[in-house]
Amino acid sequence: MNGYQELKSLRNRIVVITGASSGLGEKIAYQAAMKKAIVVVCARRKDKLEKVAEVCRKISGRLAFAYELDVSDPTQIEEVVADVETTIGPIDVLVNNAGFGLMENMLDFSMDIAEKMFRVNVLGAMYMTKYTALQMAERHRGAIINIASIAAKIQTPKSAVYAASKAAVLAYSNAIRLELKPLGISVLTVNPGPIRTHFFDYADKSGHYLDSISGLVLEPEKLAAKIVSTIGTSKREINRPLLMEAAAHAYRVFPRAGDFLASTMFNKK
Repeated sequence: MNGYQELKSLRNRIVVITGASSGLGEKIAYQAAMKKAIVVVCARRKDKLEKVAEVCRKISGRLAFAYELDVSDPTQIEEVVADVETTIGPIDVLVNNAGFGLMENMLDFSMDIAEKMFRVNVLGAMYMTKYTALQMAERHRGAIINIASIAAKIQTPKSAVYAASKAAVLAYSNAIRLELKPLGISVLTVNPGPIRTHFFDYADKSGHYLDSISGLVLEPEKLAAKIVSTIGTSKREINRPLLMEAAAHAYRVFPRAGDFLASTMFNKK
């Protein structure tokens, strides 16, 4: 049995989730708690994290922990991973969910924000993965879940920087999946379209984006349940919604038509 297959049951397994104070990360925490996991939630907002951890304890009847963590700081990441491993126990599942986006034309995009986005979305996930995978490799057991985006596969106007960051996460995940499989560690990449979360409070300055694409918007609870259900399997990707997954396939086969769709049907920013 591969190490990741041992995680089919999450009972008393330690699940670490970044960006877990709200949105998809929060819902993943609750789904893991329903599986009786020991949930460790990480984010910058400690007050909200404590509330999420409290809900996890009520759901699971087990311990749950909150760690204040800014994933743009590699030193903090190393310290948090070491503390969890030392004081709580071996990390079985890592969910790299922390990230942010901003919908803005490339010519107007602040490069300070672009650098911050890559520091959080890409390097934060890479540091978190590296320090955690080093421990998992010693045990030949573990699952890593990286939340990328369908924007990594279908690029639209006003998404250049965000799409580039998520394409990097996707490429990184695809490569390390091959490296870590012999060590008993699975790597799943999740490529969601728009999710009904507070992500868009910052990303969408107009405040109308989700309304304009209402038929494509994902509910975080359903996506979180799907993600947690794949732990312990060899599944490599989750792409949602299915319409955008089909569009991503068509984009590769018919690039001219893909450009047309990306600049019309899927261009609602």
